[in-house]
Amino acid sequence: MAINTVLNTDLLPEVQEFFEKETHGALIGGEEVMASDGGTFDTHDPGSGEKLAAVANMTREDVERAVTVAQRAFDESGWARMPVGERCAHLLQLADEVEKRKTIIAQIESLDCGKVYEQAIADVENFIETHRYFADLAQNLELRTVIDVKEHEAAVVRHPWGPCGFIIPWNFPFLLCGWGITPATAAGNTCVVKPAEDTPLSTLYVAHLAKEIGYPDGVINVIPGVGEQTGAALSENPNLKRMSFTGSPEVGRLVASNCGGNLIPVKLELGGKGAAVIFNDVDINDAAEKLVGAITFHTGQVCCDATRWLIQKDIYDDFINAATERLKAVNIGHQMDEGTQMGPVISEEQRKRVLGYLEKGVSEGAETLLEGGATEVSGHNGHYVKPALLAGSLDNVAAREEIFGPVAYCVPFDDEAEGLRLANDTDYGLANSVWSSDLGRCRRVAEAFETGNGWINSHNVVVHGVPYAGVKKCGMGGGVVSLETLLDYYRNISVIRPL
Repeated sequence: MAINTVLNTDLLPEVQEFFEKETHGALIGGEEVMASDGGTFDTHDPGSGEKLAAVANMTREDVERAVTVAQRAFDESGWARMPVGERCAHLLQLADEVEKRKTIIAQIESLDCGKVYEQAIADVENFIETHRYFADLAQNLELRTVIDVKEHEAAVVRHPWGPCGFIIPWNFPFLLCGWGITPATAAGNTCVVKPAEDTPLSTLYVAHLAKEIGYPDGVINVIPGVGEQTGAALSENPNLKRMSFTGSPEVGRLVASNCGGNLIPVKLELGGKGAAVIFNDVDINDAAEKLVGAITFHTGQVCCDATRWLIQKDIYDDFINAATERLKAVNIGHQMDEGTQMGPVISEEQRKRVLGYLEKGVSEGAETLLEGGATEVSGHNGHYVKPALLAGSLDNVAAREEIFGPVAYCVPFDDEAEGLRLANDTDYGLANSVWSSDLGRCRRVAEAFETGNGWINSHNVVVHGVPYAGVKKCGMGGGVVSLETLLDYYRNISVIRPL
């Protein structure tokens, strides 16, 4: 069955043609290649269950080839030695071409990862902005910085590293591909990208687009495959110069161990269990609206989401009522259907994970404020769940562990000190938010969070130019979409002459 026969939205001809391709291979050195052992895997539309495409499942041998090609491109293509303005012209042209194809890429992305179409559009726009941001930043960065020290002539000189590896997750495949390859290529590095096996298609599309507009062969290489095979081989490769992984803490530890064994610098952006600290002087309806939007955005499959709601006691009931009313009204449907506010989770495995945490939470004593569970969407055999609210002790498994679905755990608190203590009482440290009309209190609480990010009267706020990173169980390495990110992709050499 063709995918367009199960949708209420007509697919663009370019998208339909893309899905009609028999097998999508890797892109290595500017050539599309299949796995050396002929292996493939299928990717499916999470909203309908229909097969989208067969994709090459690259082997360890194939990964080695891709890294070798990336090194050769770094040494021989001229990319690393290209004047920064000329190199960034490629980035700007890619941004322009992606903008021309925005609806094509958004349809591919929406179908591949189950993201509501309007949200997929926003991800493509973020990719465009990321390229323009880093192109501007790289062109204005001094690669040689003189240091004023006593009795010495000294400078720090920046050089690109070489081939950089990226393992991209399934929840934001196109956006996070941009966050990775853009600063790396702007600095003059080459890339080997392993997209998630659930969502490889938009990354493959943009790699071919980069080749089409003139990126030198081997600068951007994409190696699809399952994590245990392709991802493991990439993180274990001793010839990479840098590595970046976005995903679960469990896999992040494995990647860190593999890279550590080879002394390869690694950046990790891992899970989250964010808190929203809601004070009694907040506009209840406004805060409820925004936090409901946060936990239903991409069906709660967002690492920086606010999944612990800490609510001051004297507004607790009113806030729960306001949030419950809005959660019940959320329109669940296929991600490409007009009017859909929340689509499916990525897979049946993920649906079982969400439902399992609801069951475990209740079995450990959590109160059900809004019953979630599996649900159906007429005409689609997808992986749908309803939003849920639980309440009780923060020692509950549903309050401590990352669920990655549209579930919030609610707890009352007395005063500012208790609210802050509860917010910080977690192994995670990616992003929290504080909600109050008292901006002094907001700043005080936000600056005391044990997180990489503290947001005021909003949640899921990521802005180009502001570091975004986690602490504790949420990762390590410089923040993304900022100057710190670009600097990560240069190695420094100190040059000193005694006077």
